[in-house]
Amino acid sequence: METFTETLRMTLSDVASLAQVQRPVVSMWRKRSSGGPLPFPVSTAQANGVELFDADQVTAWLQATGRGNNPEARNDVAVFARLAAPRGEQPRDSRQTFEGLTALLALKVITGQALAQSSAAELLDAVDEADPDDVFLYSELEALGSALSGLASFADRLADSAFSAPAAFEKLLAHRFKEGLREQSDTALTEEALKLVGATAMELASTLDSRLLFVDSTPGGSDVMLSIIEQFGESRPITLLAADHHGSASRLARRRLAVHGTDSKPVKVDAKGAFTVNGPAVHVAQYPAPGDRALDTTGILNSVENIVLQMHDSQRAVVIAPARVLCDALDGEAGNLRSDLLRSGRVRAIVRLQQGLLRAKPREPQALWVLGPSFADVPIAQRWTSVADLSTTPLTLDVSQDLISDVVASMGDRATIRAHSFRFTRLVQTRVLLASRGSLGSGLPARSSTAAAGGAESALRVEELVRLLSAGTSASALPGVQPAAPGAGPRAASIQELLTAGNLKYVKGIRLQETDLNRRGGSRILGREELVNPHDARQRFITLLDFAAKYPAGHLTEPGDIVFCTSPKPAAMVDAEGGAVVVFPARILRIDRGDPGGLVPDVVAADISSRPAADKSWRNWRSRRAPEVQRQPLSHALARLQHEQAEARQRLNRLEELATLITDGVAGGSLTLTDPISIAAPTEGTA
Repeated sequence: METFTETLRMTLSDVASLAQVQRPVVSMWRKRSSGGPLPFPVSTAQANGVELFDADQVTAWLQATGRGNNPEARNDVAVFARLAAPRGEQPRDSRQTFEGLTALLALKVITGQALAQSSAAELLDAVDEADPDDVFLYSELEALGSALSGLASFADRLADSAFSAPAAFEKLLAHRFKEGLREQSDTALTEEALKLVGATAMELASTLDSRLLFVDSTPGGSDVMLSIIEQFGESRPITLLAADHHGSASRLARRRLAVHGTDSKPVKVDAKGAFTVNGPAVHVAQYPAPGDRALDTTGILNSVENIVLQMHDSQRAVVIAPARVLCDALDGEAGNLRSDLLRSGRVRAIVRLQQGLLRAKPREPQALWVLGPSFADVPIAQRWTSVADLSTTPLTLDVSQDLISDVVASMGDRATIRAHSFRFTRLVQTRVLLASRGSLGSGLPARSSTAAAGGAESALRVEELVRLLSAGTSASALPGVQPAAPGAGPRAASIQELLTAGNLKYVKGIRLQETDLNRRGGSRILGREELVNPHDARQRFITLLDFAAKYPAGHLTEPGDIVFCTSPKPAAMVDAEGGAVVVFPARILRIDRGDPGGLVPDVVAADISSRPAADKSWRNWRSRRAPEVQRQPLSHALARLQHEQAEARQRLNRLEELATLITDGVAGGSLTLTDPISIAAPTEGTA
């Protein structure tokens, strides 16, 4: 019989992963040890021009030399190696090894026995008994052929090393980014995202006063279910329903549930994706799913619709998918489909999440939809949805807990909602979301530094400040205010919405050669340095002739342009003069003079500069807008106040210079004070 160590091969990249070092380190080991007493093992085969090494020889060399950072390399080698085909057969890829090992681990749990002592025929008999309909095991083991017995022996060894078959299974799955497992790697969420979805589902289930039943109708979905098992499986019995889809991803999901010994059952899903679940339950779904990772926006929304159509008021659902599907602006068929889902009344919460939660696409933000009772007795015009934007908020433990608390509260009626203090989510009337042409977060009122203060309180504070400042300045330079009627101003809008509407125009910054810049004169340069440190940055210039000759595609700013950058933090300024050259990564937002849409340059710049440092998605930034009749008065008032600020800074600089000259002169003996300030003793009763 062919032994297992003779059938496992590794590339140098596999060796690096096994030894927990960088890939160049293995090449250095191989080169430096070539003339020593313990040379690196020689390659035993090639696959597509890539050298393959015997796994047993590699682990023996690592153990003998003490190289690497993995003392359990011999036990872990199957995770990183690939199964070589017997002589005369085509080479097996890593997928076949992976599927065979996961099937053997599942069989080990089902039978409760070691596999090493069984022959290939006995193993096939056992798997035929465990999986008579070939739903998740039989084909994978049959495909191993003559290597079945050897791989079974190593499956035992791997389970012993990881202390259990489920732990060994998860160790194999943790390396889903290896070649041949794209459907798994492309859909893998981070641990923070999985914990959030799992904990939300569990909290919703605990409010149903029934058995804990979770349903995942997606093809091949299992990550969220395993997160629920890992977080709560030991505290209460859990029943899982997985879809009866075909395909390798779905077979893997069923093996995964089996190896963890869960109480799982199939739920029949027809060709159109429809299914039925009776009684209280919580649906969990991640899109795109491993078994259908090419699913487009319309396909995802259709799948969510299948969940909604079979739901009743004793069921809940947690859906995680790209924010471009669940939150961002949609038109056409996809937009109409999402609007229909909102009209159903079951979308109780919409949460936009940060980037980095999808491992394969770290720049694609995700979003949550939480579905629940529709409250049919509430008129459609009065229904509400809880909305939150966490696109710049890391999912720390306290953030996740408070968000889950907000989401669970949003499942209740008006009395429940009034009794809850929301930290992240805000209630928006569903009709406002439907009327919005842009992001589903566009119904959120803009938060500002004075958001908590009412109009009357703000007006009183302005009057007090004007009185205090008028003693040293012209009263005509300071504005007067009065409270405005509630809701008098237009709602805030995202930059993307304003660009689409034509109220804003985006102009890219240009890349300049450093040698073309000077400190003497010409057109001003506005770049990252000038935006981040507007008062400390040294002025830079480029002659207009050089700019026109060398950079014909470049543009000069116009008066009122907003120049902004996103790194190292969002920052913006208004170029009141115009005629400046904007250097990348800085860019320009230009307000349309014919249709400004309530935008005021200084307000836009202030809103950008107040964004959190981690918020780089500038198209989603929201800007406040002023009523049309207030745009010009606001611009004039801000211009006057900025003039006063500039004079105050100039006076402060002069006072600082005066203090320095007097200090250095008198202390150094070069000056004498002719009218020194007298120091009178404090009168009685004063400090």
